[in-house]
Amino acid sequence: MAKRKKKSFRLIIKTVLCLIYLLISYVLVFSSFRLYLKDKQIIKWSDIKTTNQYSYIEASQMSEAFAVIKEENKQIHFVIEQEKNGSWHTYLVAIKPEDYAKYKDLIDYTYERTDKKVAPLKLYGYPVKISKSIKSLAIKNIENFVPIENKIVLNEENFEQYLTDTYLDTTSEKVHQLNYIIIILLLMAFVLFILIIFTIFDKDKIVDEVDYILEKEIKNKNTKDKPLEKTTSINNKTETNKDDDIEIL
Repeated sequence: MAKRKKKSFRLIIKTVLCLIYLLISYVLVFSSFRLYLKDKQIIKWSDIKTTNQYSYIEASQMSEAFAVIKEENKQIHFVIEQEKNGSWHTYLVAIKPEDYAKYKDLIDYTYERTDKKVAPLKLYGYPVKISKSIKSLAIKNIENFVPIENKIVLNEENFEQYLTDTYLDTTSEKVHQLNYIIIILLLMAFVLFILIIFTIFDKDKIVDEVDYILEKEIKNKNTKDKPLEKTTSINNKTETNKDDDIEIL
């Protein structure tokens, strides 16, 4: 009976441990998945809040380069992003000179060098603060890009209102900043999974320790609860004297 109780108790302990391991593993895997989605996410340019957010602009028009940053191997262009409701926004983007061919069709379509309609092109990159020199060149060249009917008077005061304070740098590749955290969380989940298997199919040390503590407590309890046996002194013990039957002469 005691053996059956012991096995039943071990089963309960193992089940509880496995459930705890399983719950923690689920939290770790779920957190890893959320971080993965966050790391993979590409934010629309109009929704960016910091310069470390990888984002995109869906350009329907693109200008020729109006500025070159030689030391960084970049050239700056104007682009127009058109919303579904018909409104449009002008932004600045930086591309590598050797990537110009990728955008040539869109640029030619913008300047009406071709009748072939070009679908909007998505440009991906990180926001970079616009320097004073780039801002100055943008103010001088904006009128060569924006159609006459949409002409704006751009100056230092209203620059950020129309062109924001950053440009999209397509020369920077996406940095996966959360990869190492995801790997650590998944490794922890894997270790817990191994513990679950070990707990189910082998004698788990934790369960053995619980058994030992339980047995010790039961023994101590039995010792305390057991009534003391009465001890009788040999002097009080009644015995029959064998010599009582002998007659004394």
